[in-house]
Amino acid sequence: MVIIMNFIWQSFILILAGILLLRIAGRKSISQMTLAQTVVMISIGTIIVQPIVEKSVMKAIVGAAIFVISNLILEYFQLKSNNFEKFITGKSKIVINKGVIHVQNLKKLRLTVDQLEMRLRNHGISNIKDVKTATIEPNGQLGYELEEDAKPLTIGEFKKLMNAYFPELSSDTAIKQKISEKPDLFQEIESKQQNPNYLK
Repeated sequence: MVIIMNFIWQSFILILAGILLLRIAGRKSISQMTLAQTVVMISIGTIIVQPIVEKSVMKAIVGAAIFVISNLILEYFQLKSNNFEKFITGKSKIVINKGVIHVQNLKKLRLTVDQLEMRLRNHGISNIKDVKTATIEPNGQLGYELEEDAKPLTIGEFKKLMNAYFPELSSDTAIKQKISEKPDLFQEIESKQQNPNYLK
């Protein structure tokens, strides 16, 4: 019974230590991490599990702390030196330019055309010709810029059109009044009301 209680207590301490160290390391998700950050996070997880076998809680916490400190030092030098950042993090790779796929860069990234198309579809892009430039960022995410004719209409552009063709409607007082009539999602937080009236 004592052994089981010690095991539970040590596991609890390790979990709290792991959460604290990861909070210090940052809030990036796995998909947003660079290669170095991913290695550090996986290593922390492995180190935290080790005391279950080796029964050395303090060594695990110190080892994980060393990895986090190393990560912070790397990020500091990346801020100070562009060359060091390129060496550690890498650079963005252009995979589409003016609607044409760069096959060579895809090969360097070990990315297939189907995988690229899947990422485009996830961003709501159905036609490669609509893409002016697309890049694979150092964290693995897809960055893109659409052609002018494929860009969605913004509220600012819509207002300009309305002002150009319907100048009598240029005053947006009525629009603001309509918006104010709708329930504000943040009112619940500010008023500390847990259940809005329309949910009762």
